[in-house]
Amino acid sequence: MADGSSEGTRATRSPTERQSWRQGLSVVLATSAYGISFGALAVASGLDVWQTCALSLLMFSGGSQFALVGVVAGGGAPATAIASATILGVRNTLYGLSVRPWLGARGALRIPAAQLTIDESTAVGLAQPDERARRVGFWVTGVGIYLGWNVMTLVGALVGDVLGDVRMWGLDAAAAAAFVGLLWPWLRSRQAVAVGAASAVVAAALVPALPAGVPVLAAVVVAIVVGWTNWLGRPVQPGPDEAEDAA
Repeated sequence: MADGSSEGTRATRSPTERQSWRQGLSVVLATSAYGISFGALAVASGLDVWQTCALSLLMFSGGSQFALVGVVAGGGAPATAIASATILGVRNTLYGLSVRPWLGARGALRIPAAQLTIDESTAVGLAQPDERARRVGFWVTGVGIYLGWNVMTLVGALVGDVLGDVRMWGLDAAAAAAFVGLLWPWLRSRQAVAVGAASAVVAAALVPALPAGVPVLAAVVVAIVVGWTNWLGRPVQPGPDEAEDAA
């Protein structure tokens, strides 16, 4: 009976919902693995295991967490570390404004929705062609990364010494590759290519000079400005077939 019920549930999912599940889970795997890096680096910077895990459980924002740990490791004051993390966390508020129209979180559901509104859940949600698929993508990605990120943070904190320099593993590149996969189906017009190229150039240029996460904020501003002007033509959204092929 359970197998039949499971097959029936899968059969009732639309192609766009199945697409959002696949994209969400692929991002979950890539991003969760990167949590090992945070756990190991946090402990190496002087935090204990419980403090490290508390940051992932409560803050749950990779850019903010790495910024805080970076300031602590560099000998900065706690107030400076908190301020840096808070500034980077402002972008999640902007994400909340963009997902609110289609997420439909009401009542008590707003609390987990706010906690799970991060780069990845927002990106997967916005990459879907209809509202139901967007909601599925958001929740699958948000819940999956929350669980995976916290588990891998604990793993990194416990075995960081054994792993050595986790930055050599290239886990950050895996997370970036997942984002490129989400972006690719949308690059079907000159305007979309211009937005992506301008944002990438700005982010790459600022990475060596600014704290972690700040280049992303700058790239978002550039994307908004270039996208708002729409001077290269109307942006084209990927249809279900193209997006599903990319997944």
